[in-house]
Amino acid sequence: MSSHPQAEAAFADPPAHHEAPLSSHDVNLTTEADGVVLASAADAELLAKMGYKQELKRNFSTLEVFGIAFSIMGLLPSIASTLAFSLPAGPSGMVWGWFLASGCIFVVGLAMADLGSAMPTSGGLYWWTHYFSSSRTRNYLCFLVGYSNSLGLIGGLCSIDYGFALMFLSVIVIANDGEWTPSSGLIYVVFMVCVITHAILASVLSKIMGKLQSFAVFMNIALILATIIALPVGTAAKRNDGAFIFSNVQNMTEWPTGWAFMLAWLSPIWTIGAFDSCVHMSEEASNAAKAVPMGILMSIGMCWLLGFVIVIVIAACVNPDLSSVLGSRFGQPMAQIYYDALGKHGAMGFMSLVFIVQYLMGLSIIVASSRQAWAFSRDGALPFSSFFRPISKKFGYIPLRTVWGSAFVALILGLLCLIAPAAASALFSLAVAANNLAWLIPIFARVVWGQSKFTPGAFYTGARVSTPLAWAAIIFLVFGIVLAMFPLGGPNPTPDVMNYTVVVNMSVWGGATVYYFLSARKWFTGPKSTLEAVVDAVLAQGGESGSASDKVAEGEEAEKRD
Repeated sequence: MSSHPQAEAAFADPPAHHEAPLSSHDVNLTTEADGVVLASAADAELLAKMGYKQELKRNFSTLEVFGIAFSIMGLLPSIASTLAFSLPAGPSGMVWGWFLASGCIFVVGLAMADLGSAMPTSGGLYWWTHYFSSSRTRNYLCFLVGYSNSLGLIGGLCSIDYGFALMFLSVIVIANDGEWTPSSGLIYVVFMVCVITHAILASVLSKIMGKLQSFAVFMNIALILATIIALPVGTAAKRNDGAFIFSNVQNMTEWPTGWAFMLAWLSPIWTIGAFDSCVHMSEEASNAAKAVPMGILMSIGMCWLLGFVIVIVIAACVNPDLSSVLGSRFGQPMAQIYYDALGKHGAMGFMSLVFIVQYLMGLSIIVASSRQAWAFSRDGALPFSSFFRPISKKFGYIPLRTVWGSAFVALILGLLCLIAPAAASALFSLAVAANNLAWLIPIFARVVWGQSKFTPGAFYTGARVSTPLAWAAIIFLVFGIVLAMFPLGGPNPTPDVMNYTVVVNMSVWGGATVYYFLSARKWFTGPKSTLEAVVDAVLAQGGESGSASDKVAEGEEAEKRD
């Protein structure tokens, strides 16, 4: 067989007298032994078709699935954290770079929405890879995608919480009129406290985590509205004109001007880089076949539109001497922009709101990261999978151990900020490059090897445009990976300004590859079924080798032949 056998059985046309034990009437799919209802029958049965029993409680509505992605994107704090990418290209580079890159990201979102609606599961990216890939490549590519996505999400957690530490400390710097500079050790301590408190809250607030996403959306919108009103009011006498905003091209790098413009795309690429969190929340979403694609597209679309407004306002209100903004004594360009427009106290107030919203971003991404890690451990791919696999009923049917596992890895990776700012910036690009690869491979596998096996879900872009959109997404994602590897300042970087993304990501991809070929290829066969009834049926047939999913698929094929 050339595809994931379990998935092939699930998504092929069912035989007239299907007797495989995947119905909620035969298997306890929706409730736990203590009577707690985890999901609707429809959601549980769709998950069962992919070989998984419902184990997480579906507490998230469509709006809340959108909320977790939009919260992680944290639009204004993310734009503020990445002004060092966008401002060197000048105001027009920042504005048009945002608009064009966001449009390309929306195309990627459409391609992922097709897959997320058809096959919504927490480990969707590596699951789809295994299902669509050829028999020779599926196990390795599945393994690579799982590790790239898992570590990419943790890299996102690191970069968000590192950004929080810088924003938090910038308020203290402003209060001291720029006369105090935090040490790398202090930055790491704030980062560490942030990560640990995120893990605590993600553990104890599981029952209201969905509602917290709605609150995070409200806080994001409130901060955006306050900023786009306050900055123009504060700079009423010195706002920049339309020519400066939309056509003023600058190049504060040693790269050619055209490439400096492309590097400005890193700001939206990093900012709008969490939409796969909707996929990872699939098994906690009600009506996942609709909630997942809608969450993906709504979050990208909102960021595209509102982000375009924000960067226009920033370009209108920024000091035309961009070098003074980028070299701000406060350590953060956005702090300088607020200070110039609103004064000391206004800057302190707005930067406080920025770091509060950024804190909510980190809380959301540790939730998404833990679900991906849990799904990967469920399929036995992570070290100590048997330890990370159990679900905590006491804390609300959540993967408690992977919450803390994600936090622990983030604390280790965060030690990079003790080395140098250039090393810390690799955390930002780790999230970009690692996740881009994890998004690219399943889309590529579908159009190259698995097109005939793709069965649309509740959302579908259509037979005519789905494949061209997928190829456009692939091209953009390859470009994004390459872009993330370039040093920002120019082609001759010193060790202090070098982009270490290539080192970090090649360690991730190379490590996963070495681990696979030295060890995992002997035991990793892709996603595993967790339906007890399926396993029992296999044992009853006297099966001694092959996975449960292989046996189920073989039974399906036998029925078709009969």
